[in-house]
Amino acid sequence: MSTTAAVARREELRRAARVVVKVGSSSLTSAAGGLDASRLDALVDVLAARRAAGGQVVLVSSGAIAAGLAPLGFGKRPRDLASQQAAASVGQGLLLAEYARAFAHAGLTVGQVLLTAEDVVRRTHYGNAQRTLERLLGLGVVPVVNENDTVATHEIRFGDNDRLAALVAHLVRADALVLLSDVDALYDAPPSRPGAQRLRTVRGPEDLAGVTVGAAGAAGVGTGGMATKVEAASIAVAAGVPALVTSAALAAQALDGADVGTWFPVPAARRSRRSTRQLWLAHAAAPAGRLVLDDGAVRAVRQGRSSLLPAGVTGVSGRFRAGDPVDLVDRNGHALARGLVNYSSEELPDMLGRSTRELARQWGPAYEREVVHRDHLVLLGR
Repeated sequence: MSTTAAVARREELRRAARVVVKVGSSSLTSAAGGLDASRLDALVDVLAARRAAGGQVVLVSSGAIAAGLAPLGFGKRPRDLASQQAAASVGQGLLLAEYARAFAHAGLTVGQVLLTAEDVVRRTHYGNAQRTLERLLGLGVVPVVNENDTVATHEIRFGDNDRLAALVAHLVRADALVLLSDVDALYDAPPSRPGAQRLRTVRGPEDLAGVTVGAAGAAGVGTGGMATKVEAASIAVAAGVPALVTSAALAAQALDGADVGTWFPVPAARRSRRSTRQLWLAHAAAPAGRLVLDDGAVRAVRQGRSSLLPAGVTGVSGRFRAGDPVDLVDRNGHALARGLVNYSSEELPDMLGRSTRELARQWGPAYEREVVHRDHLVLLGR
């Protein structure tokens, strides 16, 4: 795509009535550690200007754990979950207080929204989160969203705030998603390498062929890297939301539609939006096990979008409970779908290859149901 065409397409971002902006820990902290008030203030000034122009903004902000490190005497981000949760508990209040102070200078009020993965998966939680965010926006409040690190577990996490931001963009039906970090764009090689070229637009996986996408930076205060931003942008596009990846220093230009960063447009053929449950299953859920399917079940799931029955399962691996996400794989181990399983890994082995009618006769009507219902199943790689 030419530069002129790329700029024209970014008018979509400039005109967006509702934008979700995600900022990473590295863009909010100082070299010595802790929150950097000047960097936070600079970002707030940009977002306040967007609000003054009539736009709505949802801010997904990392930084709670990073903010809590110094008060607790941690020299770096701890690896164990309990210490991370303790740092988040201390740091979340400090982070919100800084945002409240900064936005107040522009006459704006902030509201804290802490989410876990269950809040976008379980129907009742999803509705509550959606209503809260919509009401805050309707009242002119700037929602500041973060993962609820103080209670989230390894098993039910978004994985990082980039994925959380993409799911929030879907939740609030945003017109665009902007992912900010300390790197100005995605490049076809490490940016420090001579000759590295910025990727202005990524229309699909083919545009990333041969591109090495980096992990988290050396600062060690965050969990994401460019890889998670590309994944988050892909989630957003699958949800019908265009995304831009750039640096916090270029936030003003980005929101004004300038040719900065890397733009992930939504193809015209993909304007329909997946459900949040499907997005979470495909991109954010960590599978607890694998179910091996016979050839007939593979065809039924892939082509017919059918539910998975016990008769089509030939093998089970992993340890999981009913309701956990599992991968559905073919006989060669290729994962073709992911879904929420209706039985535990202890129950399933005795059910393999048998019809639901036979199981119901032997064990009762509770067993006359699918292993994975089609409503709780998503094809991978699409």
